[in-house]
Amino acid sequence: MTRYLEPGKGTAVMNKSVRWLTERGVSLMGSRVLSVRGRKSGELRSIPVNLLTLDGERYLVAARGETQWVRNLRVAGEGQLRVGRRVEHFKPVEVPDEQKPAVLRAYLKRWKWEIGAFFEGVDANAPDEKLREIAPGYPVFRIPA
Repeated sequence: MTRYLEPGKGTAVMNKSVRWLTERGVSLMGSRVLSVRGRKSGELRSIPVNLLTLDGERYLVAARGETQWVRNLRVAGEGQLRVGRRVEHFKPVEVPDEQKPAVLRAYLKRWKWEIGAFFEGVDANAPDEKLREIAPGYPVFRIPA
């Protein structure tokens, strides 16, 4: 079964604000605007995301699960991250479930206040076994340098 938590109206307002600021060069705790071609429309779709840096590698984590941006990124095989005028094109590498615990832990440590509710009681102090158990519901992409 595919895990997906649909955003509410409050999320739309928050995303619009974060996107507006990020597009103007104000990154909020690592925010970027992710743009990916729609898998059906072919149109560029954009959404604010949190870019995590861990041990010199950069990651995108889909806290809501199999979101539209995740599906589009898988099909398109490329995307772009933007802060202000700086645009970075990339080809993502999806992280296998067994490699996700350290990334999920770091993501929770950094943004628990924002995304903690999407992890349904699991926090950064959870054992690796628990993080491995929930890993299939949280797509993670490495963004090569």
